[in-house]
Amino acid sequence: MTKNLFTPITVGKLDLKNRIFMAPLTRCRATPGDHVPSELMIQHYADRASAGLIIAEATMIKPLTSTFYSEPGVYSPEQLAAWKKVTDAVHAKGGKIFLQIWHGGRAAHPDLNGGAEVVGASSIAINGFTHGPNGKVPYVVPRELTLNEISDIVTAFATAASNAVNVAGFDGVEVHGANGYLIDQFTKSGSNTRTDSYGGSIENRTRFVREILTAVTDAIGGDRVGVRFSPANGYNDMVDSDPEALATYLATELNAFNLAFVHIRRNTEGVDHTAIYRKHYKGVLVGNQKYSRDEANDAIAAGALDAVAFGTVYVSNPDLVERFEKNAALNEADTKTFFIQGPEGYNTYPTLAELESRQE
Repeated sequence: MTKNLFTPITVGKLDLKNRIFMAPLTRCRATPGDHVPSELMIQHYADRASAGLIIAEATMIKPLTSTFYSEPGVYSPEQLAAWKKVTDAVHAKGGKIFLQIWHGGRAAHPDLNGGAEVVGASSIAINGFTHGPNGKVPYVVPRELTLNEISDIVTAFATAASNAVNVAGFDGVEVHGANGYLIDQFTKSGSNTRTDSYGGSIENRTRFVREILTAVTDAIGGDRVGVRFSPANGYNDMVDSDPEALATYLATELNAFNLAFVHIRRNTEGVDHTAIYRKHYKGVLVGNQKYSRDEANDAIAAGALDAVAFGTVYVSNPDLVERFEKNAALNEADTKTFFIQGPEGYNTYPTLAELESRQE
């Protein structure tokens, strides 16, 4: 039987109704300061429960690591209670939802964290600017993490995973190893110039993520854990001296963890390393980044991918599954409302049913 986006799939512990995943999308609708998920987020995720799997947005594993001013956290009782309302609403509509857990590393900024220092794999700043509470500010040079601090962060990832699943009610977690945040900073040679056991060789540079995956899978089981990478993405000033070798090594090593899935953000403007993961990684492979409905169907049918995560089109189309089923037109996303507070551009996009009722 030819598989496509609408073919059910088993992912770790979950039997999913389709292969249309909602990609993790930072939307800055949590409460600034305490990083508690807002009431708006309950409706936002519940409206998208028809996805085979929702991967909720990048979420802080510990305080003073804010990178986007009003992203959510998963470390305080208030945050966990608010997230439980989200997961309950998604589950009530028959949906499944993972939480993406992260540490921003050098992409964080003191202005977002009460002046707290920024840490990273090495003392190398991102070349560019970020948005603080009072406008654009240059990134700062991070302090290189000590070995004890690395160990503490590994533990924090495991605690966050346990909090997400056992308290907040998520079906699992995705470890964020992509897009130039802390894990990615360790793996790439351009941001990691350490001379200890976490720097130098590919084996050493990937030690951090392998330790995190060991701790997280020990905490909640590998069948509740996914991981995301962006092998050839230059976002946040990322570069590596041999990205093909890095991708090959990681894709091979990931087989040991019995993960629910590996999620790859491809490079649409250069060399794409997704095929390296398909060749060397033996589990469920999820593709992401500007896939159309037809391209995604073709990739699944050819066995190049097992599922596809959609980002921008899920911002503006809560009923994306139905629209794909009918090959219907999609709402255009308004980029000006991506990172603002409030419901506009978040819970205001109409479904097909709502559009049809307006025309009657």
